[in-house]
Amino acid sequence: MSNAEPSALTSGLDWFKSSYSGAEGGQCVEVAAGTATVHIRDSKATAGPLLTVSREAWAGFIGLTSKDEL
Repeated sequence: MSNAEPSALTSGLDWFKSSYSGAEGGQCVEVAAGTATVHIRDSKATAGPLLTVSREAWAGFIGLTSKDEL
């Protein structure tokens, strides 16, 4: 896991906002899956720091059993 500043490596990713965020925006996170990692950021501070974890760690976090389901 790393907590890093956004870079050119993550700028071309497709970011998805949590389905629990609602229309108001509120306190939301966005997630983008890379080849070997998953990036998480605050939806209100998209230029701010990222949390980057392995795909396996993300799958464990959301309760999946297979990385093929990501």
